[in-house]
Amino acid sequence: MLKQFSDFGINEQLQQSLVDLQISVPTDIQEKTIPVVLNRKEDVVVLAKTGTGKTAAFGLPLLQLMDLKNSDVQALILAPTRELGQQIFANLVSFATHSPEISIASVCGGIPIKPQIERLKTATHIVVATPGRLVDLIKRGSINVKNLKYLVLDEADEMVSALKEEVDTIIKEIPKSRRTLLFTATMPGTIKQLVQNYMSKHVVHIEADMETIGHQGIDHQYVVVDPIEKLEVLLHFLSSKEGERGIIFCKTKAAVNKLAKNLAINKISSGAIHGSLTQAIRDRIMGQFREGHIDILVATDLAARGIDVKEISYVVNYHLPDTYDTYVHRSGRTARAGAKGLSLTVLQQEEVHEISDFERELGITFNQVVKADAQSIEENNGLIWAKKIFRTKPNREVSEDFKAKVKTIFHHLTKEELVDKILANYLAQSSTVTAKPEAPKKNKKK
Repeated sequence: MLKQFSDFGINEQLQQSLVDLQISVPTDIQEKTIPVVLNRKEDVVVLAKTGTGKTAAFGLPLLQLMDLKNSDVQALILAPTRELGQQIFANLVSFATHSPEISIASVCGGIPIKPQIERLKTATHIVVATPGRLVDLIKRGSINVKNLKYLVLDEADEMVSALKEEVDTIIKEIPKSRRTLLFTATMPGTIKQLVQNYMSKHVVHIEADMETIGHQGIDHQYVVVDPIEKLEVLLHFLSSKEGERGIIFCKTKAAVNKLAKNLAINKISSGAIHGSLTQAIRDRIMGQFREGHIDILVATDLAARGIDVKEISYVVNYHLPDTYDTYVHRSGRTARAGAKGLSLTVLQQEEVHEISDFERELGITFNQVVKADAQSIEENNGLIWAKKIFRTKPNREVSEDFKAKVKTIFHHLTKEELVDKILANYLAQSSTVTAKPEAPKKNKKK
């Protein structure tokens, strides 16, 4: 018999919110975590892949545990990026729809701090924050975390690598008697060290059913390419996924910018996000992606945290990630909420030997796919060229006299004949561009 949220002791107000949200059956991690957080006192470490329902696993019991007679900040939830922080905040607000007396605030970086300072002057029970912004607020004396009862570290494996200094500062400011709930998709040595240093000796360890959830529904593939053909192979793949949404991961901000520029040149519906962009630009691009106005997001690993879009059908590792943990986070962007998904890694020949290491470490199997042949690539390039022409806006500055002269040249051609001639011209030009130049002749020594 399927478990219900009521079986865990979740109160009627929260249950009603879940009904409104059409959430009825708990996920594996919610079933395992909620009773522990709600009914026990120990610190908790939860190992669960992205997309398993972690926010409700800690959010629902925390909302219920708030002492509404106490106006202090009682729970602090840390997230590595503003996007993830906003997602958690939005989820908590929706869970608390029928519990209006619970006050929740979001204090994430990338936006003006003054409105957040003003917000914190009113009674607040739960704060969702990014580490950097919270440290700033603590230093300004704008937030009091001295009476904190609960600390949640979400995506902790990302924070201890990129934001360790800020997290250390925060932990020193909060009571040692608080209860810590740590959520992570992987368990690197840095996480184990954090657990040892900052959590109690008696920690409850919870793990989602990794065999059925962690990589469920994800088809892991790789394709081997020469560096010079990498972009064309990617464009061919994207054409096969036209109308579907996906994320392309690059290692660096510069690589994101370069690839995004190439996609734009080829009129591919895409946007780019990385840490050096302003928060306003990142929010705009993320909004366009969530609402379906663009199909493809080109991103660095950290910037992609907090993307909670269920209809992502594929991810592309344009560069092989440096760590196994990073691959887990990347591939976990697809196949969410029970859907199927594809994770394609683009490799150069010298990188192929690393695939077996990923398979062994992560317990998954990669399938090699053959790259598109030269004819398919050429035809796809031609289709991209045709679409670029179709999407080109007319130049209103062209004189009517000149336009009339051009029309006179083509007026006797049918549409089919005109297409044949334009295509023949394109193929002739493209073959000229791709033809290898002759090697320079060496001067004979006299």
